[in-house]
Parts: sequence; C-alpha cells; structure tokens
Amino acid sequence: MKKNGAGKVILYTVLVLYAIATLIPFLWAVSSSFKTLEEIVQGTINFWPKDFTLDNYKQIFIQQEYFPRWLFNSLFIAVVGTILNLLFNSMAGYALARLSFPGKKSLFIIILAVLMIPAQVTMIPNFLILKTLGWLNTYQGMIVPSMINATFIFMMRQFFLNFPKELEEAASLDGLTRLGTFFRIVLPLAKPALAAQAIFVFMGFWNDFMRPLIVMSDVEMFTLPLGLNTFKGQFISYWNYIMAASMVFTMPVLILYAFFNRYFVKGITFTGEK
Repeated sequence: MKKNGAGKVILYTVLVLYAIATLIPFLWAVSSSFKTLEEIVQGTINFWPKDFTLDNYKQIFIQQEYFPRWLFNSLFIAVVGTILNLLFNSMAGYALARLSFPGKKSLFIIILAVLMIPAQVTMIPNFLILKTLGWLNTYQGMIVPSMINATFIFMMRQFFLNFPKELEEAASLDGLTRLGTFFRIVLPLAKPALAAQAIFVFMGFWNDFMRPLIVMSDVEMFTLPLGLNTFKGQFISYWNYIMAASMVFTMPVLILYAFFNRYFVKGITFTGEK
C-alpha cells in the first residue's frame, strides 16, 4: 500500500510539473496579447502587462481588413469539412463493419494502405487535379479532397464492430430499413466516437497551414494560419498582433473540446456500449 501511495505521489507530481510547463507559455501568450510591441521585444518575462491595452485586438479586427474574412474562411472550412467527415467516415465505417458486399476485404486493405502514404506524396497530384477542375482559390478545393479520412473510417469501423447487434435487430423488427437504423439508432448511440472524431478532424482543418498555402493564393481567401504569417515581415514582426490573433485562433478549439469533453474519453476507447 505504501508503495502504491508513493507511486501516486510521484505520478501526480510529474503530471503537475508537466501541466505547469505546458501552461506557462500559454499564459505568457495571453498576457502578451495585451502588451505593446515595445514591451514584448524587451525580452522580460512578466505575466501581467505594464501598459495593459486592447489596441492589439482592435487592430486585428478593425484596422486589418482581411482578418474577419480569414476567421470566417477558417470557420466555414473547418465546420463544413468536419460535418462531411462525420457523415461519410461513419457511413463507410458502418458499411465495413456490418454489410457484406463483393470486394469488402480488398477495400479495407486499400484503406489501410492509404494510412501508410505520407500526405506530402499527394500534394502535387492534388494541386494538379484542383487546377484542372478550376477549384484553386475556392472553398470546395479545401473541403472536397479532405471530406473523408482513412484514419477515421478505420476508427469508426472498430467502433461499430463492438456495437450491440441486438439494437439493430430490434429496429429491423420494428420496420426500420438499414438506412433508417443507421441514422435513427446507430448514430445517436455513437456520440462518443463522433465527438472524438469531430475534435480531431476540426483541429486538422483548423490548424492546417500547408494545404491552404497550396490551394489559396488570393489574400481574401486565406485561412487564419496563413493570415497570421502575414504579420511577420522581413525586418519586423508584430508580435503583439500575432499574440492577439493567436488567442482568437485558439478559442474555437478550446470551446469545441470543452463542449465534447465528456464524450471524448469514451470515444477513443472504441466501444459501442452506452
């Protein structure tokens, strides 16, 4: 018992120290978003601004004409892309877990093979396809190529493999079709897996820098990661604006995680029990 108690003390001590080490840079960034540029470049580490100001936020929202558009672009692409991923990945995972059709095993092997292909390999082919379709500088050019994800198809398949078949059989006896069973019985009970998927997919779209850099060339079509990069110049970087914009950039992810937190741990266990 004493060994277990000492082990818990060590474990919690390590976790607390790690949490502090992780939290300190974030707190400094929050503090710096209310500082002047002169105070930031002085290099002193203080967590309370000497000259507290909201001018940084006023600058990015009012003076920087494209920032609201960048925020809208990121939100639109991330929200629509996440919704489409939740729908199609879930449908594909359910089909692989429950349906029998010719080529099912081969299709599953192909999906697993896709997981092994680095994203960098497909950048140039994706660009050429989007250029041929005329989808450069468009929302569909950002959303459509990423509206399904092999990783989360596999994840949803594992979830549905453990989903109680008795519920589907009962729904079938009540007259529901396979499609009706999926949307009215299976999906509502798959909230933990969907929540975990939503967080990962949203963060993937929200934090993506490389794909918008390739697809978007007009300033007004930039997403926030690209827009933040414009605050860094050749001779001077406006760190006060970067910190303020970074805080705005961070908030949607924190809100999403707070909203889905109760489902998140359940979702990553890949069980179908409620």
